[in-house]
Parts: sequence; C-alpha cells; structure tokens
Amino acid sequence: MTSSVADRTLELLWSRIRQRGNLPGFSKVVSAVLGAMRGDDDREFSMTKTVLSDPALTQRVLRLANSAMYSVFGQGINTVSKAVIVLGTESIGHLALGLKLIDGLSSASSDSDSARDEMEKAVFAGHIARQVTATASARDVEEAVVCSMLHSLGRMMTAFYLPDQWAIIQAQTAATGEEESEVAQHVLGIGLVELGRCIAERWGLPAELVRTMHDFPPKEVGEPLNHEEWLAAVSTMSSSCAQILCNDGPTAAADISMIAANYADMLGMETAQLMAAVEGAKSTASEEAVFNRPRKALGVGNPAIAAIPISPTGKPPDAAVLLARGASDMRGALAAASSAQMVAMALETVFKGLGLSRAVAFFRNQEQAQYQARLCFGEGMQDLLPRLIFSDAYQPDVFHAALANDKMIFIENAKAPAFVAKLPRWWRDNLPSARSFLVLPVTINRKPVGFIYGDWDESLPPSKIAPGEVPPLDEIRAMVATAIEQRHRHDPPWMV
Repeated sequence: MTSSVADRTLELLWSRIRQRGNLPGFSKVVSAVLGAMRGDDDREFSMTKTVLSDPALTQRVLRLANSAMYSVFGQGINTVSKAVIVLGTESIGHLALGLKLIDGLSSASSDSDSARDEMEKAVFAGHIARQVTATASARDVEEAVVCSMLHSLGRMMTAFYLPDQWAIIQAQTAATGEEESEVAQHVLGIGLVELGRCIAERWGLPAELVRTMHDFPPKEVGEPLNHEEWLAAVSTMSSSCAQILCNDGPTAAADISMIAANYADMLGMETAQLMAAVEGAKSTASEEAVFNRPRKALGVGNPAIAAIPISPTGKPPDAAVLLARGASDMRGALAAASSAQMVAMALETVFKGLGLSRAVAFFRNQEQAQYQARLCFGEGMQDLLPRLIFSDAYQPDVFHAALANDKMIFIENAKAPAFVAKLPRWWRDNLPSARSFLVLPVTINRKPVGFIYGDWDESLPPSKIAPGEVPPLDEIRAMVATAIEQRHRHDPPWMV
C-alpha cells in the first residue's frame, strides 16, 4: 500500500512540476556555481560571469561587498570582479544558491507562504553550515553549504507543489504530537527526506551530493566520520537548528543547546564553538538580507533588493562615470591583485560601462605565435571562444594596426564597404553581427601582449566612444599592462 501511495505522490508531484514549471534553472545553477567554486585559474572569472548574468544577484553581491561587514577592504566597490576578490568565490557561491533557491520558488507563486517559510529555513541552514565548517577549519565548505540547503528539499517541494498534503501533515503533527516524518510517511507514502533524494536524482545533481541527503542522528564518537557521513551530519544539524530558530518556539534556546551538545564531538568541535557558529550565522543572514520577510528570531528586517533589469538600450548615458568607477576599483587592487584578476576587472568595466554586446580579452601566445581569446562576456561567447584565434604575424588589418601603434581604435561602422577589406577573416566569420567595435591594445615595452575587444551588435542603437570616455579606457589598459609586467612570473599559463 505504501508503495502505491508513494507512486501516486510522485506522479502528482511530477505532474504539478510540468504544469507550474520546475525550479527555474536551479539544478543548472547548482552545477554552475559548484563548478565555479571548484575551478582553477579562472574560478573567480567564472563566478563573476555567473553573478553578472543575474541583475538581482549582482546588486546583492555589490551591496554585501560594500557593507560594514567588509569595511576593512574599503568602501566603494563598483565591480563584481573586485567583489569576488573581497568576498571570495565560496561566499558569493552560497549567496547565489540562496538567492536562486528563494527566487526560483517564490517567483512562481505569490501566495505560497508555507513554501517561502521552508525556503528561508533552507537558506538559513546553509548559513549555519558555512559558519560551522569555517569554525571547524573544515575543507569542502561549499559542499557542506549546498548539502545543508538541499537537506530539506523534500519539505520545500511538498510545501510548494503539494500544498494540500503539506497542510494535512502540519495539521496532524500539531494535533497529535507525532513526529512530522512519521505523519509525512503516512500521508505521502514516502518520507520527506527520501522524496528530496528522488527529486535531486531527477534533476541530475551530483551523486555524491544526493548520497548525503539523509538524516544523520547524533551518536557517540568512535571511528571518524567519512566524508559523506560528515556532510550528512553537518546538514542534519544545520537543518535542525534552522527549523528551530525560524519557528521561534518558547524552547528554542534550550533546543539549540541540546543539538550543539549532541553534535559537537561528532564534528570535532566544542559545544561553545558550535553555539557561537550558530549565532554567527544569524548575523550573516541578517547582513546579507537573504530573507523576504522579517523574522524575529533572526533579527532579519531588511527587504530583498529588487532586481535592476539589464538595459537593452546599449551604451548607458553615464558611461564615463561607470568607466571611471571601474578604473578606481582597479587602482585600489593593483598592488595585490593578480594579473588575471586585473584583466577580469578591466573586461567587466568595459563591458558594463559601455553597455557592450560582447567583450573579449585576447592574449599573445608566443610559443604558438597567435593571439588567443581567453576571457569573455556576452551571450553565446563561451562557445565561440576557441574560434577567436589569429596569427601574431603582421597583417594589414585594423587589429594589427591597433597593436602596432599602441592606440585605441574605434570603428563606428564595421559594415561600411570601404572598410570591409581592413577586417580579418576570423572576425568576419565569427562576429558578423557587430555594428561598431573598439580595440584596446595592451603593450609592455612597446611590445603587444594582448588587447581588449568590445562591440555593439545590430540589435542595439548605434553608439560612439565619447571624448570623456577615452581617458578612463586608456588608464584601464595601462593598468592591465602594469599588472602583467609586475607579476608575469606568477601568472596562469594563459597569461603570457
């Protein structure tokens, strides 16, 4: 009987998901963010691109980077690239996952208070896991956070897609005093935790993550926990604390103390350390303003930041100001940032400041005698990147002219018949939709090492480079050259 009830529950759930839509891209976001956090040389740039693809997340990250919490780094951070340096890819990754989780469900329904309650608990569980693992100096912090956020996936999905069944579970639990897990098993024919695993498997989330999605009760310290057990223990503890604190019952403080005492030894911590980590999570949750509605227990009263839509109109009216702000970020980071970080800041500043369709950083590979595209912004550009390659041997075209003369070149009308002969084949084949473009050469000791390319395509209104925008653009390319010259020994393999 249980099997048939479970089958009907799953069938109804999949049907509701088909009707109302799955979490918008959440499973892809999990994979993308984890990939960015685990990347190598380009992990910070990958995270920057992930953030910039979402206007609401961009504003959250910039607000957090400029908050009192990070005041030691100075105020006035204007680029996501510098924010990634200040905050770290892990912190931003956690913020991204939390925001996507909240937005993914709540955007699909304006009246699902129960679902939002469960989402907020899941995000708070991630905050607790982050603080606990940081306090314990544990590795794989990002895994612990993601596992903790997804530990209650079954609860969230039931509350959102099966609200009638969720209401029955909550009512029976309150009326009888039974454990919620037992009532859910009876009503749904499947436990909430097992339901969450089924959903995670259907989404195609990593198998090692799915295997941690089970309750791990406290036990006496014996053999050390293996990696999956440790993740499951952190997730169970974090989710339990989040449930208690968000419900804000009269015994919340005592219940948290008991959980801390039960799990501290298992996690290699003192009880007081674990309690302090939970308190720290409450503070960071408030600072990051993750929650949509105030919560007395957490002290969270800040409203969510509204999404600022990306303008489809091309170049912004205050382009010179935006470029100057980006250049300011670069000046402040020049002493400590790597060449790759400086290039990322430069590329972001030019891309966002000028409202470009595409921006690409090319660098010279002397061994292969080529200029190769390495970093990019713009729709569809990542797939195009391997094809943006050309010989460093001089040719009578606009790109080699800019590199040879070490001067910015702006082409207002790349379609002009008289100008077509000056455009190389690789550009015509791969970027045919560009109407106008600029080339910012990067040279060291009069030798070109690369350039920044940016264009406005035909979907945007015609644009020009104004005189007031030239000085910050020249300063930006000069700082990239300085960074490469100063730190060439420590550069990643692609920065030659």
